[in-house]
Amino acid sequence: MSTNPLKATRRAFLERSWNGIGSMGLAGMLADDLLGESVNPIAPKTQHTPRKAKHCIFLFMQGGVSQMDSFEYKPRLRELHGKPIPAGQAVAGELQGRLSFPHACVGSAFEFKRHGDTGRWLSELFPHLARRVDDLAFIHGIKTDNQNHGPATYHVTTGSQFPGSPSVGSWIQYGLGTQNQNMPGYVVIQDPRGAPCNGASVWANGYLPAVHQGTLLRDRGTPILNLKPPAQVSSSLQREEFDKIRQLNQEHLLSHPKDSELESRIAAYELAFRMQTAAPEAVDLSTEPESIRKLYGLDQEQTAGFGRQCLLARRMVERGVRYSLLIHGVQIGSHSWDDHGNVEGGMRKHSREVDQPVAALLEDLDHRGLLDETLVVWASEMGRTPFVNTSQLPKNPGREHNSYGLCMWMAGGNVKRGATVGATDAFSLRSMGAPIHVRDVHATILQLMGLEDESLTFRHAGRIRKLTDIGGHVLKEIIT
Repeated sequence: MSTNPLKATRRAFLERSWNGIGSMGLAGMLADDLLGESVNPIAPKTQHTPRKAKHCIFLFMQGGVSQMDSFEYKPRLRELHGKPIPAGQAVAGELQGRLSFPHACVGSAFEFKRHGDTGRWLSELFPHLARRVDDLAFIHGIKTDNQNHGPATYHVTTGSQFPGSPSVGSWIQYGLGTQNQNMPGYVVIQDPRGAPCNGASVWANGYLPAVHQGTLLRDRGTPILNLKPPAQVSSSLQREEFDKIRQLNQEHLLSHPKDSELESRIAAYELAFRMQTAAPEAVDLSTEPESIRKLYGLDQEQTAGFGRQCLLARRMVERGVRYSLLIHGVQIGSHSWDDHGNVEGGMRKHSREVDQPVAALLEDLDHRGLLDETLVVWASEMGRTPFVNTSQLPKNPGREHNSYGLCMWMAGGNVKRGATVGATDAFSLRSMGAPIHVRDVHATILQLMGLEDESLTFRHAGRIRKLTDIGGHVLKEIIT
């Protein structure tokens, strides 16, 4: 390495620079003032198809929400509680294998009632969401390609059951850019109790340029790791350092125009400089009135965690952030929706933590005139089985994995309120018709954000890649 500071390379300069400002994992933004005349890849872009939604909030419930205890009313299961499912069901794969062994139906322990003008059946576990049910469009019988948590989580959040693919948020930012150049365009607000299955790869950029990975907002302290500079570093010194980085960056771009990861790291410094003011203000909930804090359940122990996540998501929308990923559930355990035992107790716990905050998010967005420009998506990585593999039910039965029974809903933007697409059989085993694949859901999300599945592509490893891989079918039934 050269000892002459006038001949130092940009990489050498960065290695020597103080690192108290900006995290190398910020995902960065290549701002116009940093790159001079080069193109800013996250500048706002025009939609392929005009749609109302400018922002997306993706609510991911880690572990596999039981559809027949939440959003699918299946009275036949109660009739057969403790008995096997009648023979002759048109099932395949792991469901067929499990039904060939001794098993017993597990009827829902919860009452279902019709709600709203649409008369939608909802479990008693979601009394707050029931008041907003006419805003929702449901998708039933969604199929994932794997029934294990890790691959299924990847599948729903990235479009592939294997690691290394860009997340949904990365694709949306890649296609649309972001409206706020002082904040990350793609933020992640995870469960304050811990990380989800697969960790940070759930919001990774995969093979897309590194600027498109999600940025994790911390639940306490400085909102982004290492954002706050050391006490001895003044603002003028920071500016002097960044100006030098800009100069070296211009020189470097002439000979390395496609070094996206290095450019993202360098851009993180410039973004972090601007974020020192924008980010702390964005996550400061002390400015919210008490009525809003109570609306989201911040005054209650059980709802405070996800309530804060939902309130932050609303604040991200107000500040022009393109995509917010909210995760409820930690790995696969008691703080996830993976209830292999005591599904009644587990569902009561999980739903109580999210019902009020999610309903509050919809109400708050609507009240502020933001729901029409925000797509809200509820998802999990799989559904559950209506049975357990045992000839005699235990005292507190649970449910197994079902990759054929995922239920999701959407709201906001051009989502058709009260609409339904797909349906499962009387036991919530599988779709009654042709299964709706996850890639169809992803194609629909893109369409609702104004992006065409076939047009949003990226060349990688010698082939044209896209979120839906071989292409998805847009679910037009839930789009206005």
